[in-house]
Formats: sequence, C-alpha cells, structure tokens
Amino acid sequence: MAKVIMVQGTMSNAGKSLICAGLCRIFVQDGYRAAPFKSQNMALNSYITEEGLEMGRAQVMQAEAAKIAPLVCMNPILLKPTTDMGSQVIVNGEVLGNMPAKEYFSYKKRLIPEIKKAFRKLSSMSDIIVIEGAGSPAEINLKENDIVNMGMAKLADAPVLLVGDIDRGGVFAQLIGTLSLLSDEERSRVKGLIINKFRGDKTILDPGIQMLEQRGNVPVVGVVPYTPLSLEDEDSLTIRFDRKKRGMIDLAVIRCPRISNFTDFNVFEQNESVTVRYVTSVSELGDPDMIFLPGSKNTMGDLRWMRENGLEAAVKKKSQDTIIFGICGGYQMLGKQICDPYHVEEGGQMRGMELLPVETTLHQEKTRTQKKSSLHQIRGRLSCLSGMEVSGYEIHMGNTSTEKSGAEHLVLSNGNVYGTYLHGIFDAEGIAAAILSALAKEKGIHCDTDGMYSYRQLKEIQYDKLADTLRKYLDMDAIYGMLRESRL
Repeated sequence: MAKVIMVQGTMSNAGKSLICAGLCRIFVQDGYRAAPFKSQNMALNSYITEEGLEMGRAQVMQAEAAKIAPLVCMNPILLKPTTDMGSQVIVNGEVLGNMPAKEYFSYKKRLIPEIKKAFRKLSSMSDIIVIEGAGSPAEINLKENDIVNMGMAKLADAPVLLVGDIDRGGVFAQLIGTLSLLSDEERSRVKGLIINKFRGDKTILDPGIQMLEQRGNVPVVGVVPYTPLSLEDEDSLTIRFDRKKRGMIDLAVIRCPRISNFTDFNVFEQNESVTVRYVTSVSELGDPDMIFLPGSKNTMGDLRWMRENGLEAAVKKKSQDTIIFGICGGYQMLGKQICDPYHVEEGGQMRGMELLPVETTLHQEKTRTQKKSSLHQIRGRLSCLSGMEVSGYEIHMGNTSTEKSGAEHLVLSNGNVYGTYLHGIFDAEGIAAAILSALAKEKGIHCDTDGMYSYRQLKEIQYDKLADTLRKYLDMDAIYGMLRESRL
C-alpha cells in the first residue's frame, strides 16, 4: 500500500497545486510510482479521461507531472459552479446533479465512502500518494464534516505540509493563525511549514522563521522562491486574468463570468511576441489580432452578459475583419439560436450571435469524449491548419445542428468566424505556431515560431524546472522522513 503526504494551504492560491505537482515529479525521478489525489475539487477547468469521465484539471496536471495517465479516482468529487449559490456535482466522473451550496454542505458526508473507495484504488497502484487540500483547513464554517482538508488527512492518516503565500503578504500571520485555529489532533498532523513565492534574500527571513518555529512548534521545511512557470493554476484566482500588456501579436479572450477551460489558450503564452489578454469590457477589448470565445458553464447567462455590456455587438463588428474563434460554449454562442427545453441552464430559447450557421439544443446528458484526428479543409484565413493532426476532448451539455461525427466536422468556419467543440485543439504540435505565423504575415511582421513547443512538450520542461526548484529549496530528507513514518 502507498505511503502518503498531504499539502494544505493557508488560503486558496497559496501554491498547493504546484507544490503537489513538483513533489510528484521528484518522487517519479527518484524511482517511485507517485500519484496525486484531491477528494473534492471546485473548478470550471475540467478534463475528460480516456474512459469518458470528468475530473479537475489540477489533478490532470499533477498526473502528467507523475508521468501517468489521469484517472478519475484521483479526483472523485468535482464541483463546477453554475451560479454564485450552487454547483453541478460530479461524482466519479459522472454528473450527480445541481445542488445549492447549503444542500451540498449537508449532503457531502454521504460521499465519504466514494472518497475512500477511490483512494484505496489509487493506493493499490502507487508507492506514494500526494494529497492536495482545498482553500484553508481553518475555515470554521467548513470544518464540520470536512472531506478535503483535515478530514481527508484523518481518513488517510497523512502527515501535512502547510503552505503559506508570502507574495500576498502576512505569511507569518497566515501560518501561525492557521495553526492556532486547528484542534490539537489536527495540529499534530502538521509536520512541516513551507513559505512559498518568496522574492529576495532569504536571510532577511531568518528571524521570522525562528519565531515561526518557536511559536508554531513546527519546522519550516522550505522557502520556495517565486518561480514563473507556464503551468495551469487555480481558475478562480489566476493571475492570467490581470494581464493587460499588448504584444506584437495581441490575442483577446472574452472573460465571461462562468468562463471554463481557459487552459485552451495557455500554449500561446510561450511566445514572447504574443500576449493573451482576458477582457471583460468593450474598452478592454481594443483592436486585437484574434478574439477567442472560451468555454462556459452557463452559455446562455454568459451570452446575455455579453449582450448587456456591449461585448457581443463589438465582437460581431470585429468579425468583419478579425478572426473570431469559439470553443465549446463560445462555439454555441456564435450560432443562430440556443434552446434549453429541459432547463439545463435557464430554460426557453435565446438568439445567438448569428455568426455561424448552427443551432444548439441543450440536453440533460453531458457529452464526454476524447478525440484524435486530422482537420478537414479549413477555409479562409486559417486555411494553414488544413490537414494538421489535433487531439483533445469534448465536454458539453448541448448538441449543435451541424455537428456530425468525423474529423471533417471538428471545426466549422464562416468567413472570419470559426467554432469547435474540441478543447485542447491548439495544444498539438504546430497548431499554435501556424496560427501565429498566419497572423504575423497578415500584419507584415516577423514572429519567430521555430522554437515553439507543443503544449505537452512545454509542460514537460516546466515540470522538470519545478522539480529542480523544489529539490533546491525544500528539505527533501525531512519530507522523505515524513513519508517513512506515514502509514495507511
């Protein structure tokens, strides 16, 4: 059976996901079979496994770091917010239903057997399991019936590493405050503290670290520097949304309120001549070289939001001379009409943006499938993509009228407007480079794409860089000692 270690944080976006990924890569480099686990994830970025099951992308990223295929047992519960007060609940990769937050809070303890079952399955095929917590273990309102932080640590009898984010300030208060709000039994599980995202001379921190260890009675096992990485982060707090700089080639992504799977655009970020901006208003949109409409967990609601704030009208006008590319929910928005007879989202029907000759009907059954094929003859300004190999996955609640099986229908085009259901379509080797080269040629500029990697190649480089950083700045001897003492 597997040894276990758990990474919890003082807050969301403290860096838990990347610490877990880095540990997974280190353990694999050292010859162990490592695997990630998160009992409950809340995210709008999700993934479809080979079996057609849905899981959070953070655990997919960590599985990639561990050099293994993503399995839904790594993330048995996924919550996808549909409104400010409720989420779609996905258990073992399949939709259980939509629940208001209060209802789910009462219901979740019934899912403990499913968590245990998934964890046992993962343990049977692993030497080390790296468990990720969620948010903070000191949230008083969430501690009852907790299944993802100290509740999970107890289920797995796992030693805990507690991570604090110094980049946002107050890291000593974060760590000491969290420890003080834990029960004695919970506090005894915390075996090491990590100060994450540090910038500057570490010796300046030494007096604070000494105080922290004395007051918290827990050793600091690492001060990890701020390390820029092109890897996926928590969707609700990503710094990607704050980028406003415009490069030689300017790509704009409409950041709708329920944006999902915006990881589709990460591959473009590796080119220094390119900027990927997430925009929420007409004034932010400006005059980009290409506009993306991303996936959405509430297509009708997000289209209404675009309509009310003027972005729909701006995108339609831009489509006369700018490439518009919609993926999944964005693809549905670009059509003539969206019908919701089963009240999957808001019910009724809604006029689309009328830029593509398609109509969408939302259904209760979710499409979940992986695809790998070659693109058919693409018309217009992206004809350079014709015949290129792509792979990815579809995950949507609707069927579109012109959608048919087969590679020739992976991308639909109409003038400057393109649409697809395929997430990850830009990740394959050569796709992003071809698009950027076409845009650069139209502008009469040079964009060096020779050194661009496929997204998979890029991530492999980043995982090794992350592992090298953690080896240098974490006390891995102490962490291996915690693993030796863990029992399952």
